[in-house]
Amino acid sequence: MRSIPSDDHPILRTHRVLRPGFGTEAAVYGTILVSGLIAVSSAHGETSALVLLTVGVTVLVFWAAHIYAGTVARLGEEGGEHLGIRSALIRSVRHSLGMLSSAGVPALILLAGTTRLIPDEAANDVALWSGTAILAFLGFVAFMRRGSGLRACVLGAVATASFGVVFVALKAFVH
Repeated sequence: MRSIPSDDHPILRTHRVLRPGFGTEAAVYGTILVSGLIAVSSAHGETSALVLLTVGVTVLVFWAAHIYAGTVARLGEEGGEHLGIRSALIRSVRHSLGMLSSAGVPALILLAGTTRLIPDEAANDVALWSGTAILAFLGFVAFMRRGSGLRACVLGAVATASFGVVFVALKAFVH
């Protein structure tokens, strides 16, 4: 028998604070996108500044496209409720914040490389691995919210993190 964790569990509290922009499928998609961009951009020895610029511009374009697509998809009827363009846009922005926020941690790490707090190559690698850690966290929490046991939560974390590991392997292969 599964026991659903209480709302005061530290992992669920952390997730609840982050949920509005981070605990969504848009955050998973955004994290995978950012990891792919870092892997490809840094595979040829690019500076962390150039990788950060590539990630920033690309994530903003994808985020805007996601908002546009979500707005168009929500226009008219949604759940029996009529939505105008303003309501559809607001819901789309709210829903897609995870795509934007998912770039936050890797961007901060890349910024540390651009300011020489850490060497460029290390910044690129740590930023790439941070995506894998974020994916693991998102996978673990998703299963935990369902009331899954520890084994299922860990397997969910590993499965979700595997998308990040693919990009780590891709960078190693291309490099």
